Amino acid sequence: MAKTKTTPEDLLSTVDVAAELGITVTRVNVLIRQYRLKAVRIGKVWIIRRGDLDPVRNRPTGRPRNKPSTPQPKPPARSKSKKRS
Repeated sequence: MAKTKTTPEDLLSTVDVAAELGITVTRVNVLIRQYRLKAVRIGKVWIIRRGDLDPVRNRPTGRPRNKPSTPQPKPPARSKSKKRS
């Protein structure tokens, strides 16, 4: 299995990744901490390979929807009783 050579253009900072994905730098840092985005820390800087952006780029946006709740059966209607005198 041959490895492809990584060029300096393929190495991105968190600022570059945020601009490319259209998200904030804070969100990029969260994705790194959650192990959803591969990154290597060199000193105080996170370095991300361009090829590692594909799994994050193809993610669905927003929160997952809740499962629709099953409709509850309606309680039986109350019978109107007459007042006794």
